Amino acid sequence: IPHPPLLRLQNLTKHYTLEQNLLAQLFSGTSQTIKAVDSITLDLYSGETLGLVGESGCGKSTLSRTILQLIRPTSGQVEFGGRNLTNLSRRSLQQQRRQMQMVFQDPHACLNPTMTVGESIADPLLIHHLVTPEQARARVLEMLERVRLTPTQNYYNRYPSELSGGQQQRVAIARALITHPQLLICDEPVSMLDATVQSQVLDLMRELKQEFNLTYLFITHDLWVARYFCDRIAVMQSGQIVELGPVQEIFTHPQHPYTQTLLQAAPLLAGRVR
Repeated sequence: IPHPPLLRLQNLTKHYTLEQNLLAQLFSGTSQTIKAVDSITLDLYSGETLGLVGESGCGKSTLSRTILQLIRPTSGQVEFGGRNLTNLSRRSLQQQRRQMQMVFQDPHACLNPTMTVGESIADPLLIHHLVTPEQARARVLEMLERVRLTPTQNYYNRYPSELSGGQQQRVAIARALITHPQLLICDEPVSMLDATVQSQVLDLMRELKQEFNLTYLFITHDLWVARYFCDRIAVMQSGQIVELGPVQEIFTHPQHPYTQTLLQAAPLLAGRVR
């Protein structure tokens, strides 16, 4: 019997109404709706890396935030570990979020500039009351070791502004992993880094996946990165998933015209076997 999915999205929808001026409303008689996420149904299985690929503005980031309930959906369900998150109280949601963490595109923007690296990484442990401050320090030093920020003591007392972009992203990853989540949602985690640093961070994330037994939802506009890193790919266009399949299949036999267009824009990739 196949295992039930770790994450299941059922007809997940997030619509925004555009604020129009009164004159436009009088003439059109309707308000305009943007379908950022449009009835998405998707299963993510424990231990896999699912790539969510599409151009900017296709709804990838809105989808990730809706999964975490940072944005509440217009309709549909998000099930995590068999529990429907869409009707949980704030408190129950906070407990679930220990198991679902996010790594953002810009580490500089999501690390508090007034907190040291050590304080930033320890923060989720203390928010969730998982350890004492003394225990937190030991856990943070161990985590700095895991993300290759050594000597750990040296990095522990630094501020984000003293680190390079790649080092900041390692801190953000350490912070996301400190509560030992099952699912990591990565929203363009390497797109602001240069090519060498990108591959170092991706290699690190691959190692951490094994080490922590993680499941990744990996959001990217970059087909090279998706091909290198993911097991399956979901192609997103205008709030909908237009194609879903194993990496190999998507790259060698794309079915949907939009997927074909994306691949033609990255010609070196099409048909190449990894």
